[in-house]
Amino acid sequence: MSTLVTIFVRHGEKCKQTNESYKKCDCRKHLRWFANGAQQRRQAGTRDWSEAEKVKRTIEDQMSGAPVVLAVEAPKSIADAVRVFMQAKRVEGIDAKGLSRYTRELGRLQTFAERAGVYTVQGISKELLTGYAATWAALYPSTTTRALVAKLLKCFLRYCYDAKWLDRMPSFPRIAVDEAPTEPLTDDEYTRLLAACRPVAHSKLKAVIQLMRHSGLAVRDAATLSRSEIEPAGAFYRVTTKRQKTGTHVSVPVPTAIAEEIVSVKNGNPEFLFWHGRGDGANFAMGYSAAISAAFDRAGISNVCFMKSHRLRDTFAVDLLQKGVPLEEVSKLLGHESMRTTERHYARWVQGRQDRLDSLVTGTWAA
Repeated sequence: MSTLVTIFVRHGEKCKQTNESYKKCDCRKHLRWFANGAQQRRQAGTRDWSEAEKVKRTIEDQMSGAPVVLAVEAPKSIADAVRVFMQAKRVEGIDAKGLSRYTRELGRLQTFAERAGVYTVQGISKELLTGYAATWAALYPSTTTRALVAKLLKCFLRYCYDAKWLDRMPSFPRIAVDEAPTEPLTDDEYTRLLAACRPVAHSKLKAVIQLMRHSGLAVRDAATLSRSEIEPAGAFYRVTTKRQKTGTHVSVPVPTAIAEEIVSVKNGNPEFLFWHGRGDGANFAMGYSAAISAAFDRAGISNVCFMKSHRLRDTFAVDLLQKGVPLEEVSKLLGHESMRTTERHYARWVQGRQDRLDSLVTGTWAA
């Protein structure tokens, strides 16, 4: 049974017409029809009668069950695809940090593609992505960062495929992630590192290093720690904060003498211990990461890992494990989301684990 859709006009205050069937004015066109025993109304989305006729025919075809012929969509530009994708991410509720990361990485992809003469999503090929990934070594020294960027871009490409802007998903070159070695500092190296922090000009740097060593915080968490997140708790101080990387909460006791030296550093900011509180905390922390790296060099400490500041976190974890603290508890103190992460980096440092394994193996010999 066919459905009859009627076009009618709702004239504006300035229009002299009153007939709702008048076709030639510039007022908004509307549609109405009956379905399920009730009148249905909707805007035609146009002020032009001929355009409203097209919408009317589409509705009549759909209501009568006739097959709908969809117009062939023009190739989607990368710029338009990025705009729609970012709108979808905002609808999902992605936080400001995540949106900023997507904006930055998709902007870089778009710039690279356009320099290669590619302006549409359909032009994004495996060859183009391989060429783009080949430029990352200088921009992203860490293979972990490169793998994260690849993951963000794959999410965008998947969205384009689901939206049917791509006929197939172009494959991304595999990013092999190098595991950073666990390199705890020896007591001598740590002493030399503190000595490399000049007492006057680098009092903040020394405090950040001590905070990281005795709390296990990453450099960004330490550099942007607020005063309210380190407070007296009886016989010691307690650091209670949320990790920037994982969002997990940590609560770590810190020796009173160390904590008092940390909180006594003059910063001039009533809220933060070291940070001025302006701009991006990640960029601010990068400055401290570079300063710590320079202190390692002044102290003559050799390194295998790229992220030298992470060795302070390693020192905190390994010291606890070697003194008998269970691996699962160290995992909580580090703020790891999974025990597997802790095991991957620190299992070999667990006191007595190898002794137990040796006993199990040699015990089978006697049997």
